Amino acid sequence: MAVAEKLGAVDTYLEALEHRHKPAIQALRRLIHDAVPGLTERIKWNAPSFGKGEDDRITMRLHPGDRLQLILHRGAKAGADDLFRFEDPDKLITWAAPDRGVVTFSDADDLADKSAALTEILRRWVACTTR
Repeated sequence: MAVAEKLGAVDTYLEALEHRHKPAIQALRRLIHDAVPGLTERIKWNAPSFGKGEDDRITMRLHPGDRLQLILHRGAKAGADDLFRFEDPDKLITWAAPDRGVVTFSDADDLADKSAALTEILRRWVACTTR
């Protein structure tokens, strides 16, 4: 599927999405694109997902509908590299595994409060998890 088709699929998905955090979801999508230009975007895990080519690294978690989370990962399955470490000086990330983190937002204001630190995290995450 071409990049334009994938973006169109994400746009269509988000237009139809009924979610209590829809304004924050749209703001988060813009923040991700601004932080790391050139990422491929598609729907994965029933939410927008971003990466280099076919390698997803950042995926929104929208369900159940009461939450908005961002999953930082190194692919669909957790890696076996126990030596992987990622610094999070602002303590935004909750670690589910050494290479799988979750950032949770309570609402659009919370996203705005975290946006500067999150922008830097996203840039570093993509840089250190893609080849």
